[in-house]
Amino acid sequence: MSAPRGVYVHWPWCARICPYCDFNVYRARGEDGAAMTAAIIADLEGHAARMDPGPPLTSIFFGGGTPSLMAPGQVEAVIGACARLFGLSSDCEISLEANPTDAETARFAGLKAAGVTRLSLGVQSLEDKALRMLGRNHGADEALRAVETSLRAGLRTSLDLIYARPGQTVEMWAQELSRAAGLGAEHISPYQLTIEAGTAFDRAVRRGVLTPAPDALAADLYEATGAVLGAAGFEAYEISNHARGAGARSAHNLLYWRSADWIGVGPGAHGRVSLAGQRSATVAADRPGAYLAAVAARGVGWDGPAEPLSLQTIAEEYWLSALRPSQGACAEDRRRLGIKDPPAALVASHGASGWLTVQDGAIALTPAGRLLADRVALSFAQSV
Repeated sequence: MSAPRGVYVHWPWCARICPYCDFNVYRARGEDGAAMTAAIIADLEGHAARMDPGPPLTSIFFGGGTPSLMAPGQVEAVIGACARLFGLSSDCEISLEANPTDAETARFAGLKAAGVTRLSLGVQSLEDKALRMLGRNHGADEALRAVETSLRAGLRTSLDLIYARPGQTVEMWAQELSRAAGLGAEHISPYQLTIEAGTAFDRAVRRGVLTPAPDALAADLYEATGAVLGAAGFEAYEISNHARGAGARSAHNLLYWRSADWIGVGPGAHGRVSLAGQRSATVAADRPGAYLAAVAARGVGWDGPAEPLSLQTIAEEYWLSALRPSQGACAEDRRRLGIKDPPAALVASHGASGWLTVQDGAIALTPAGRLLADRVALSFAQSV
């Protein structure tokens, strides 16, 4: 039984490092990206030579970092390598994360011509004061122009927004979210501001100059998100993702939620691939120079050997991701991965608490259960 598979491409450079970001990113210093593009293509070739055969790709996702800093020709070269090595499904989704600065917006038409079908715009807020607090290098007017330009270019458009910002009330967030919902994008991903260890915001919290939103307020903001977007015609098809219709859902994220295979290339990229019949984890070397050296020396960017995953690890990853979408954790994927169904008594207990429902073997969280997603997932994983 085969599942869809895709490719994740990590572009490591950003014009500015945001104070809340803990991703594997580096300040851009004028790199033209040619050497990195060549290494990513060589890494894809190395994966193709080692992986078990599989179906054509249903998704290619350029993340980062800031892949909208790539030249459209570089993006096109990577897409072409994916098509040559793995094949693309007739409806393959090709997504790219983009910052809405005027300089990057000027590349949108070129990215569309290169084969990109979907842009994920890091709008984060429609308020200039909030954007300055978040350390963004664009203003609200630039964000609005970026959305308009993306739509005009014929790109499926998704907006990333951050809520639970200092000083934000439910009423303020509802107004901002309503405005975002009216911009014409078909997908919105609102994320709660999380203080990650080692970030500038983490240091600010420890100095006492930044106070995170209380848990109760964060929960109210989350519930307001669903209500506002639902009224605007968006379905909460996953905990942090809302779409206008099934066609607007993220095909790439579905790979993660179903524990399907994805090839991770670029500095620090993680992958889950089938090697000699075994689901295995790959992790690329973090630093750009180390990644280039690894590909040159070994033909792949893996930082050491691929790691076969134990059934316990497979189960933990499955449950932590599979319960996130509204369709729930399906029995078909459990069979494919060799994971047993959770004990009936445990499922019944969570159902009696109002946290989940079961239909045709799919275990899905209720709105109340979504607030306890990790707790429910870990209880299932520990029952393996």
